[in-house]
Amino acid sequence: MKNKQTLSVVLAARNEEENIGRCLEAVKDIADEIVVFDEESEDKTRKIARRFGARVFKVKHESVFHITKQKAIDKATGDWILQLDADEVVSSELAKEIVNVINLADDKIRARRPGDGKKWKLFQRHQRVVEERDGKLGKDTGEIVAYWVPRRTIFIDKPIMHAGIYPDAVIRLIKKGKARLPGKSVHEQMEIDGEAVWLFNDLEHHTAPTLKLYVARMNLYTDQYARDFKKQKVPKNVLYFIHYSTLKPFIYFLKLFIRHKGFMDGMHGYMWCLLSAMHFPIGYYKYWISY
Repeated sequence: MKNKQTLSVVLAARNEEENIGRCLEAVKDIADEIVVFDEESEDKTRKIARRFGARVFKVKHESVFHITKQKAIDKATGDWILQLDADEVVSSELAKEIVNVINLADDKIRARRPGDGKKWKLFQRHQRVVEERDGKLGKDTGEIVAYWVPRRTIFIDKPIMHAGIYPDAVIRLIKKGKARLPGKSVHEQMEIDGEAVWLFNDLEHHTAPTLKLYVARMNLYTDQYARDFKKQKVPKNVLYFIHYSTLKPFIYFLKLFIRHKGFMDGMHGYMWCLLSAMHFPIGYYKYWISY
């Protein structure tokens, strides 16, 4: 009989006192251990994490946050590792599903399907898009070592279910020693030594409970855009200025708002599409001025 598999929940965090308690509350009953790597927070992040029995490690701030995430993954001792961000919440349905799948045989895992056929087709289409962009994820080894997790983005207290966002899937549940983050970019996919399949219940992503917080995080992401422009050696001239100031954001907004039906999420959808499009000009301006 297969032994019960253990689960480690790991987080990298920095000044997350408003989020981390909610995140850990949702997983405390399924985690055999909680590991938190904190990047020199100046608030109560570490104190709150310890209330949940977490093993907390204070480390220096990294420009690429995935470096710290990998440190947390490396410290985990469980058979399986659930890597979360502090602004994410595991739904009760997802928690039950995680406990179930890590104790299932691979053949039974492959036979699983969500009850909603449209949802399954959406997941498969999303995976194809990601792999067309980033390359095939994983290897055909016959062993399931990772899971795609669908995320439901919460923007100013309302889920955004269109605009090309949902299922916004990420690899978050992994078998120990079988996956890693290269640590080169915040947009990178995990490297996986095996096969990945889907979980069906949503992980809530409270990315921006307020517009002020969204703008603050937008500032961090556009810093990364600027660094990416530098690596790509994007020209600094009038043509590229016009491209990233007008054409690129306009086309991107139309793509999200019209093609991907962002309008169906009302004013929240409009704001999400508009602000998403503004990443390009802001990132380019930062690159022009700072690099």
